[in-house]
Amino acid sequence: MDMEQLQAFAPILLMVVIFYFMLWRPQKKQQKRRQEMLDSLRNGAKVITAGGIYGTIVALHDEYVMLRVADKVEIKVSRTAITQVLGKGAKTEGKSHKKEDVSDEKVTETAATPAASEMTETTKHEE
Repeated sequence: MDMEQLQAFAPILLMVVIFYFMLWRPQKKQQKRRQEMLDSLRNGAKVITAGGIYGTIVALHDEYVMLRVADKVEIKVSRTAITQVLGKGAKTEGKSHKKEDVSDEKVTETAATPAASEMTETTKHEE
């Protein structure tokens, strides 16, 4: 190879090196962390699935886990569907339930109000 061929090949080689450090390496690190998280799953761990379901692991199997999502309610979920393990200090589960409860109350109140006004209008028309 003479010098001109080497100089023509240098930009391509440089692009491959940049591509490696920008994409492949971070992706491999992320895959490694995810696999470590899945390997560290234990009974009693609180997790979140890809579908946003909060649950506690009650049984581990090779391909799936059993999650308790409520009293006497267990679901079978693929191991790969688990996206996050909640730590002891994680309070996101409790906060999200409080927000849901408040919004449910507002919906109930709003739904009850039109029904009452409709009944009043109906009785006025009947009289």
